[in-house]
Amino acid sequence: MTYKIDTSFTGKPHEWEPHRLYSQTGADWQYRVDFERLRKERLERAREQMNAHDLGALVLFAGANIRYVTGGYQGNWKYNINIRYAVLPQGGEPVLFETAGSDMVCAKMDLPWMEGRIRPAMTWQWAEGAVPYMAGKMADDVLGVLKDHGVEKEKIGIDNLDMPALQAFQERGLNIVNGWPAMSAARVIKTRDEIELLKQASAIGDAAMWKIKYEWLKPGVREREIEAKVHEFMLERGCEIIYDIIVASGGNTSPYRRWATDKMIRQGDLVIVDINAVGPSGYFVDFVRCFKCAAKMTQQEIDLYREVYDSMYAGIEKLRPGNTTADVAAAFPEYDDDKYGTVTLQQFAHSIGITLYEGMWISRAYSLDYPAEIKENMYFAVETFAGHPLLPQTCRLEENVLVTAEGPVVFTRVEHMEEAMR
Repeated sequence: MTYKIDTSFTGKPHEWEPHRLYSQTGADWQYRVDFERLRKERLERAREQMNAHDLGALVLFAGANIRYVTGGYQGNWKYNINIRYAVLPQGGEPVLFETAGSDMVCAKMDLPWMEGRIRPAMTWQWAEGAVPYMAGKMADDVLGVLKDHGVEKEKIGIDNLDMPALQAFQERGLNIVNGWPAMSAARVIKTRDEIELLKQASAIGDAAMWKIKYEWLKPGVREREIEAKVHEFMLERGCEIIYDIIVASGGNTSPYRRWATDKMIRQGDLVIVDINAVGPSGYFVDFVRCFKCAAKMTQQEIDLYREVYDSMYAGIEKLRPGNTTADVAAAFPEYDDDKYGTVTLQQFAHSIGITLYEGMWISRAYSLDYPAEIKENMYFAVETFAGHPLLPQTCRLEENVLVTAEGPVVFTRVEHMEEAMR
C-alpha cells in the first residue's frame, strides 16, 4: 500500500526540497523511501515506453536496465559484461536470468517479488569455440519467454548486443530493434522515490566536498590522497560504489586533466574536484567544485570562476518544463562542441540516475538543431568550463538539478568560493 503525504504546510512535494532529507534507514513513524513503490513505478514506466514504442518485449543486458525493471543487483562488476539478462514481455512480468550457482541462490533469496521468475543465465562471452553454441542457448532462453507470452513475432527491443548474440537472435527469426530509446525515455523521468534517493546521494557528496575544502586540502597533499579520502568517507556514509573521483590541481587544470595523479598540491593551486559516486540504492551524485589551496584567489581566477558559474547557472535557469535542450545549450558559451561538432563533456548537461549518463545529453554539438523537450522530474548534471590557451590554471564547476513545475532546484548545496560570489 502507498500513501499520500500531506503537503499543505510545505506547499510542494517533499522530494522537491533538498533540505527535507529523509534518513537512509526505515522507521515506523515516518513514510520515507518506499522501495515497493519504487520498483512498481519503475516497472510501470518501462511498460509505458514499451507500449509507446510498439514493442512486444524488452530484452535487457545492461545492468542498470535489469535493475530498473527487476530490482536485481549483485555488484557493479556485473553491470556491463553481458553475463545476465532480463526479459519484459508485453502483458507479462519480467523474467530474470541470473548467473548460476550462489548468485542465483542469492537472487532467489533477495528478490521475493521475482518468485518463480528467476532462471539460470547462459553465459556466452569468452567461451572460445563454444561462443555460438552458448549464445544460441541464451537466445533459446529468451525465445522461450517470448513464446510463453505470444510475442515472438512482434518487434523485440534489445538494449545492448554483441555480434554472437545478434546472430543467434537472427537465426531464430526474431525481429530485433533498438530498445534503448524505450528504456531511455522511461528512466529520464524520475519517480518520487528516485528523487529522494538522488537527494540522499547529493547529501553524501556535499559532505565529502565540505571535508575536502575545510579539512583535507592542504599544501603537500597529493591529488590521489584526496581521492582516497573521498572514497573512504563516501563508502562509510552509505554509497554503493565510488565511480570516479577526479582531482586536478595547478597545471593539471589547464588543460584540464580528468583523472587524479600523484602530483603534490601546492599553496596557490586551483584544485578542481569532480565527485562521481553511486549513492544509496544505486543513484548517482556527479558534481564539481573548484577550490584555492591556502591562498586568496587572484582577480584572473575570480573572473574565470564567474565565467564558469554564470554560464552554468544560465543553463540551469533554462531547465524548465516546456523548454527544450536547445534553450539550455544556447546558454552555454561556444566551445569545442561547436568547433568539432561533437560532445566534449565540458560545456554540457546530462541526465543522471542509476547510471552516470542516462536519458538525455545536452550539447551545442547537436541540441541547437535537434531540440528535445524538458519535462518535470528530469534530473540533470550541468557542467561548464573555462578553457583558454596560455592559462596557467583554470576552473570548472557542476551542479545536480531537478526540474520541477516551479523551475529548477539545485540539489548540490556546497557553497561556492566566497571571493568569486561577491
